[in-house]
Amino acid sequence: MMLLAIDVGNTNIVLGLYKNDELVVHWRINSDREQTEDQYGVLIKNLFYHSNLDPGMIDDIMISSVVPPITQTLTRMSKKFMNMEPIIVGPGIKTGMHVKYDNPKEVGADRIVNAVAGYTLYGGPLIIVDFGTATTFCAISEKGDYLGGAISPGISISTNALFERAAKLPRVELTKPANLIGKNTVSSMQSGIFYGFIGQVDGIIKKMRQEFNQAPTVVATGGMAHLVYPESETINILNSYLTLEGLKIIYERNKN
Repeated sequence: MMLLAIDVGNTNIVLGLYKNDELVVHWRINSDREQTEDQYGVLIKNLFYHSNLDPGMIDDIMISSVVPPITQTLTRMSKKFMNMEPIIVGPGIKTGMHVKYDNPKEVGADRIVNAVAGYTLYGGPLIIVDFGTATTFCAISEKGDYLGGAISPGISISTNALFERAAKLPRVELTKPANLIGKNTVSSMQSGIFYGFIGQVDGIIKKMRQEFNQAPTVVATGGMAHLVYPESETINILNSYLTLEGLKIIYERNKN
């Protein structure tokens, strides 16, 4: 079985090709609502050819998306270039997870996919932190129920807001500074952004832990997770491709 798993976020699209349970290759491209199905089709086929792979080997396509216009474009692309109807995480898809949200339809597909993967791989209780355009904190019970969570601006949003609203502050690279006490504007900004974000993440996780009956495992994923994980006091596991794993798991529960 060859599955192309596609996770569409507001900033990036992450694609992973699975051969049975093995993630053979993965790619990250920009989320662009202006791209047509032809442009995405050519781009994805070129990724396959660059990796010495034949796109004709794909048996199915599974998509999780928080950007409806791109979902529609990728659906048309799948039909036109891959000659198949993609499976899209949404109503009618079996996840095996009970969502205890006031309105379950409000929960983003990526959060549910992460929760399914996290509980399947690590058990519960669980807190999953996804570092994307927004930073999401999802709580899963020991029984595997999706309890809810918290959403905060992502580190890139916060950095861009600081640059755009403070006239004399430059745009800086998101990186860990050599020292917390900066000796110039750039290092001071990097220190405040980086350690301020770490403090926010650890603070939210510590508060969330108090609402569990037993200590949850904390898993980090998403594009910025590798930056935060080494410095966090509360994150136990780094899995940068948790969403792709979740797409594979949900596909297996629905393929028949």
